[in-house]
Amino acid sequence: MKRIAILSITCITLLSACGEKPKQEEKAKTFVLSDTMKHMIEMDTVTTCNVTSELSLSGIVSFNDNNVVKVYPRSSGQVMETKVSLGDKITKGQVLAIIKSADVAGNYTDLASANADLAISQRQLDNVQSLYKNGISSEKELNEAKQNYEKSLSAKNKIQSLIAINGGGKTNSGGQYLVTAPIDGYIVEKKITAGAFIRPDMGDNLFTISNLKNVWVYANVYEADIAKIKEGFPVRVLPISYPDKVFTGKIDKVSQVLDPQSKAMKVRINIDNKDMTLKPDMFANVIVNNVQSEQTLCIPKAALIPEEGKNYVIIYTSDSDLKIAQVSVLKTVNDKAFITSGVSLGDKVISKNQILIFNQLTGQ
Repeated sequence: MKRIAILSITCITLLSACGEKPKQEEKAKTFVLSDTMKHMIEMDTVTTCNVTSELSLSGIVSFNDNNVVKVYPRSSGQVMETKVSLGDKITKGQVLAIIKSADVAGNYTDLASANADLAISQRQLDNVQSLYKNGISSEKELNEAKQNYEKSLSAKNKIQSLIAINGGGKTNSGGQYLVTAPIDGYIVEKKITAGAFIRPDMGDNLFTISNLKNVWVYANVYEADIAKIKEGFPVRVLPISYPDKVFTGKIDKVSQVLDPQSKAMKVRINIDNKDMTLKPDMFANVIVNNVQSEQTLCIPKAALIPEEGKNYVIIYTSDSDLKIAQVSVLKTVNDKAFITSGVSLGDKVISKNQILIFNQLTGQ
């Protein structure tokens, strides 16, 4: 009996001790930005920006008409040989084509005749001068001989000038003349082939030469988008051949008429092409930025965290005060995101490696 009583007292004592255990409050764990992670992130401040819209157009590269030289034939004839092809790099003075011309051959025939006449008039003048010194010829005869010589010399000089125009010394008596390059550059247009005839009434050029350091890009704008385009708007050009390359420029000309076939209006963009990447007739995507007067909050596009169809940002107040904020995005253009709600002007948002902090704060 005594043992049973002792056991009963022990059990009652244990049960009382269990019931009297104090309740401990669980402290919420707070995320603190470590020094290591702080060096891994970047922060940007929420600012206000003019809303920008983008318009995507199709474009084609063309040579700059203000920066080309068109090479014309000096005389009619037949193309004997072409020395260059479309796209070739050429230097000033390089032979582009050889043309056989009856006009040039006739000029050399006339030159030979003029040289003969000049030689005769020269001999006559010498004879008259000799006779005049001996008192046999009169002064009138001497003056006539001088005039005949000067006429022969003038006729020869005239024919030589004509030959110079038709080749400038790069011709021969066989009637051929050489078409040479007036500048350094690239052959961007070629309109002749060997065997072709050049008629006297043909006013077309044979070659077009451009240095291609500056090109034009033409883009088509359809009626619904005409109001969104103005001269001076900044443009990005992305060539189809080099999608990783971006060229920047501005609209420098807007056509005032629509193409009757495509019903599109053309705009022209001036692009620097120092590395010669852009070639005439290349296709490109043209993205026009239209800066509007409306303003709204903006942050770097990189700061957005997309999650289940929504967008979030991490707002930084201090190393121990970071919070997730859902934001409403009006639009994203280039590297900017335009925000209508969720952040305030002056807030600091994390724009690099913010997904690591997002996972810590959400317990993922």
